[in-house]
Amino acid sequence: MKFYPLKEAEKNQEVLAAEYREAREIGVVKLGDTHLYFKKGRKIYYIPYLCIRRAFRRVMLVPAKLCCGKGELQVENLVICSETEELAQIGLPGTRAAKGMMEELKKRIPDADFTAKPAEKAK
Repeated sequence: MKFYPLKEAEKNQEVLAAEYREAREIGVVKLGDTHLYFKKGRKIYYIPYLCIRRAFRRVMLVPAKLCCGKGELQVENLVICSETEELAQIGLPGTRAAKGMMEELKKRIPDADFTAKPAEKAK
């Protein structure tokens, strides 16, 4: 199993593999003791909690045709940011999982910001 860094690379892949096996799983995300992992395709990406400066939920409304007419589906995402940039947007299985994820991250990264920046107005 090979791990790909989002920010800072960990030198020892065996330590990452051991932590990944023991991590708590929520959808495609696994929360280890010192790293957050997520799968995208066949790759497993990781980021140390120390590099996460901001994390928040992004809910996107997707138009859908339902049996009784038209409606919108809510797609929950976890957004991970560093000091200067957005590093990843990770799809989550639902609202309950997203709220649980945010609570876990608040425990593991108490000094991070868990709010989204307001959208900038178009000029």
